[in-house]
Amino acid sequence: MTAEDYQSGQVLLIDKPLTWTSFQAVNKLRWEIRQAFNIKKIKVGHAGTLDPLATGLLIICTGKMTKQINTFQGQDKVYTGTFVLGSTTPSYDLETEIDQSFPTEHISEALIHETTKQFIGDIEQLPPVFSALKKDGKRLYEYARAGEIVEIKSRTVHISEFEITTINGHHIDFRVVCSKGTYIRSLAHDFGKALNSGAHLSVLRRTKIGDFDVKNAVSPKDFIASLSSE
Repeated sequence: MTAEDYQSGQVLLIDKPLTWTSFQAVNKLRWEIRQAFNIKKIKVGHAGTLDPLATGLLIICTGKMTKQINTFQGQDKVYTGTFVLGSTTPSYDLETEIDQSFPTEHISEALIHETTKQFIGDIEQLPPVFSALKKDGKRLYEYARAGEIVEIKSRTVHISEFEITTINGHHIDFRVVCSKGTYIRSLAHDFGKALNSGAHLSVLRRTKIGDFDVKNAVSPKDFIASLSSE
């Protein structure tokens, strides 16, 4: 591939590593493309943020293909991961420490499977306070880290599939197909409440966005290696 190819527009499928932010992935690839082809400036953006503690499919667009980002973002997404029953965290995942514990003795496998039905279709969801959404020009996580309480409005999202794939004690593996704007961390939190207990997200992986599949994605390391061979 040439500098012109990247500037005219490419869609790169990247398997985001754990702890990387989506912003870091974009910055890293932009810098490497510029270095590899001695380009002063090139547009690079991603189609849908993944949390630092999530892995999986990140669509990164270059050049003129950045105009397609909104189209890609609007497509359904598929996630797999693990909920942990019996405890919650302020961020709804492992970014923060456990703050509350709840009883789980009443929860049966049948109840877990039955409860998923409450979350199929259009549902109202509150985004996590530890999220990158903006309110009055500041990210919600900035308020949260400063200990400030802000009012967050719920939003309507759509979940077309929600299946429990494995139950291993308090650890529940799941697969979800959902619309743009769905927070799986919030789903974990709400699922725990629906079970009259608590839950948080311990593992999250995005496997598909529309027809794009993580099976066809490469790690940032492998993508960078491929640049040096071009």
